[in-house]
Amino acid sequence: MLNYFLKRLVGLLPTLLIVAILVFMFVHMLPGDPARLAAGPDADEATVQMVRKELGLDQPLPTQFVQFFGRMLQGDFGTSMSTHRPVSAEIGERFMPTLLLTFTSMVWSVIFGMGIGIISAVYRNQWPDRLGMAIAVSGISFPAFALGMLLMQIFSVDLGWLPTVGADTWKHYILPSITLGAAVAAVMARFTRASFVEVVSEDFVRTARAKGLNERVVILKHCLRNAMIPVVTMMGLQFGFLLGGSIVVEAVFNWPGVGRLLVDAVNTRDYPLIQTLVLMFSLEFILINLVVDMLYGYINPTIRYK
Repeated sequence: MLNYFLKRLVGLLPTLLIVAILVFMFVHMLPGDPARLAAGPDADEATVQMVRKELGLDQPLPTQFVQFFGRMLQGDFGTSMSTHRPVSAEIGERFMPTLLLTFTSMVWSVIFGMGIGIISAVYRNQWPDRLGMAIAVSGISFPAFALGMLLMQIFSVDLGWLPTVGADTWKHYILPSITLGAAVAAVMARFTRASFVEVVSEDFVRTARAKGLNERVVILKHCLRNAMIPVVTMMGLQFGFLLGGSIVVEAVFNWPGVGRLLVDAVNTRDYPLIQTLVLMFSLEFILINLVVDMLYGYINPTIRYK
């Protein structure tokens, strides 16, 4: 297990290098001149050229990439072109609201999604199954931005129960977390149901029932553990998607997180900020997948890494 973990950590470097190259290329292909945006619409060409030189955009692209990647390896992610503050400081101020929102969304979506999936599998082809899967299909089909605006209209504008913007109190997390986690809960419900239906038909489940064990013990002890491996895989992937997919929800609710920060960075063509944020999202996916793989050994001790 330790050797597997160390090999995966070493494998992060080439993956991050490939992602860094692709991100650097795509960012510099964005339309618009960041030097012109930084100098202002009324600046003359001499001023724009001076700003371009100060930002280092007058150098060849390979030179810019080598400088960016070299600073990144030293923990220096550059300075924001729009705010002239360190990129690490900009992201540090916005990271916790996004992480808390993602964690809140993940907790309730996993609880409800797995609950609906287990109930649907136990009462397969009966009305609880049909109702649960209908809810799941609705959650997947409804776009996040439309759901967010609908929730704001009902619970904020019409009823006045919940706030719409900000992240100051626990009430601010309710509507964004529901919007962000609705699709995840639906996916978890369908995936859990499929995994449980497969496990319930196994011989060891019939043997456990033949021994006279309580149905609750059979479901929660025997079925749950064996059905958890594919569910945990999906859970890890969905958590990564939540971190990256919070961009739309944060834009709808004007949430002070890194998703909103990325939207603003794209609008201002803030190259260092865009590159660092995309690399951060990529690293989060890689680390989450690593954690999920390590959890396999604890869920099912028969799994061994060679």
